[in-house]
Amino acid sequence: MTIAVFLLLLLGAVPIALVLALTAMWYIQMSGNTVLFDSYPQQLFSAIESYGLLAIPLFMLAGELMNEGGLTRRLIALARILVGGFRGGLAYINLVANMMMAAIIGSAASQIAIMSRAMVPAMEQEGYDKPYSAAITAAGGLLSPIIPPSMLFVLFGVMAQVPIAEMFIAGLLPGLLLGTGFFIVIALVGLVQQYPKGQWPTRSQALHDLLWGLPALLIPVIIIGGILWGVATPTESAALASLAALIMGRFVYGDLRLSQLPQVLTRTAINAGLVIMLIAAAGVFGWVVIYEQLPQMAAAWIAALTSDPFVFLLLVIGALLLVGMVIDGIAALILVVPILMPIAQSQFAISPYQFGVVVCLTLVMGLLTPPVGAGLFIASSMTGAPPLKIFRSLLPFLLATLVTLVLLAWLPWLTNGLIQR
Repeated sequence: MTIAVFLLLLLGAVPIALVLALTAMWYIQMSGNTVLFDSYPQQLFSAIESYGLLAIPLFMLAGELMNEGGLTRRLIALARILVGGFRGGLAYINLVANMMMAAIIGSAASQIAIMSRAMVPAMEQEGYDKPYSAAITAAGGLLSPIIPPSMLFVLFGVMAQVPIAEMFIAGLLPGLLLGTGFFIVIALVGLVQQYPKGQWPTRSQALHDLLWGLPALLIPVIIIGGILWGVATPTESAALASLAALIMGRFVYGDLRLSQLPQVLTRTAINAGLVIMLIAAAGVFGWVVIYEQLPQMAAAWIAALTSDPFVFLLLVIGALLLVGMVIDGIAALILVVPILMPIAQSQFAISPYQFGVVVCLTLVMGLLTPPVGAGLFIASSMTGAPPLKIFRSLLPFLLATLVTLVLLAWLPWLTNGLIQR
């Protein structure tokens, strides 16, 4: 009945945080162990009692300040210098700008919303198909879960009790690999569709954009460099990035007004509150899952299917693609990690970093796949393109992502190679 209640609430469009919390309460009541209600508030609090989770609202704040302060626009101009002259130049600019933003925002949904407003109208004016333009922007959101910083990496690190900084490092090579795959897709589509050849900016324009773009580029340098060089923790890097975005937006570019700060802080607080509430509710749900020994039962079932780590990861990818289609990435991560993580480590000796990168990227694919596909609807609402047409244009990018996932499952050094032992 607990499973039936969970599915009934989920399919009834009840907010996922309430689904998890109410399902846990139902289980406690029906099991007769009502004494567990005494520990319910403690489990809610203990799920969010982690210093690492402070990085989530701080990275959200950095992204909001960058968008309001005009830093996003300068990064797009900087990307034009690098790839603007190739055939389908704006498509490459879109992807490079998305890679830069992925190193700042860390949230796929936020990145799709911001970049759809910034890039799709410009691409449409130069003759690009609107669904294809929206598809490139939505595909760029897939870079957010693996190019540091990443909200999902922060959450996974807290849940799996692995250093968040090392999770960020584990995502560097996979992020570059996925970005390369997307570049190949854009090149092939550009040749087939004969999209317009881009124009390189003039020397004076390039110099102007470079000088104004370099301060904005300092934000990802602060975040990633601070972590790689051991100068700051991920949470401290997020705080420094927020401060730098505020200073640059207000005093360097002058686009950010102090009167905008209350709205920026309010949006950040609301979005962060939703995530933290979800984590707290999932902590109670995970407590019930462990109490019922579901990881042990799942381990026995999977062990009967295979003893090969690569095959196990392929099974995980297949299962999570289905899960991600109907459940939000953060909620799905909270649901599956307590069940699958012990199996991956104890039964198959898989590195938590490899497992984390594979799981996070697989779940975010669900953001762009029907029937739920929140990312599709975000891109559609921002651009006016029909969701199904965007999805059709997305298929080559989703195929490239699947190929990347198979490589990450097959070659552990892609995620473990940069981590110092």
